Amino acid sequence: MAKIVLASASPRRQELLRRIGIAEFDIRIPEADETYPAELTPQGIVEHISRKKALAAAALCTEDEIVITADTMVFLDDQRLGKPVDEADALRMLSALQGRHHTVCTGVTVRQGGRAITESETTEVYFRPASETELRAYIATKEPMDKAGSYGIQEKGALLVEKIHGDYFNVMGLPVLRLSRMLQQFGVTFFE
Repeated sequence: MAKIVLASASPRRQELLRRIGIAEFDIRIPEADETYPAELTPQGIVEHISRKKALAAAALCTEDEIVITADTMVFLDDQRLGKPVDEADALRMLSALQGRHHTVCTGVTVRQGGRAITESETTEVYFRPASETELRAYIATKEPMDKAGSYGIQEKGALLVEKIHGDYFNVMGLPVLRLSRMLQQFGVTFFE
């Protein structure tokens, strides 16, 4: 099997690859422009950026290596919520999310040589109503500070989530079922 390269510094993506049985992979982090055309849908945005990351990563890889790139974004009413710049920004985002639902979209590209496949996954996340005191206490853990939308579903942020519709792992940053199906098209097997 060809060597797999994860073009991401995300510890969550690395953990998820290991969970699905890909124990051996390299990490190479490309520098990619993450701008996108204004007219794109949320799914179009993450696919566009994922493709850009894959193109940048290709320069760091050999033709036979299988490269995985991903881009995850949180959208509330089609407005992007990035990583918070400070605690006040985190409080603003979490306050807007509480008692409502939002969308998490991840674009994934698998590339080998000149062949690339890009797809996206969308998950609806419903937050329970939370008090400002709870939100401030959560922010004080520092957990929200490096995460899009200011929360991590796999950690204490789970206590804010009432329910989800869709792929849980997508909310962590990598839709593993979709990725496994994409990798199978490049000869990667999981149940042998």
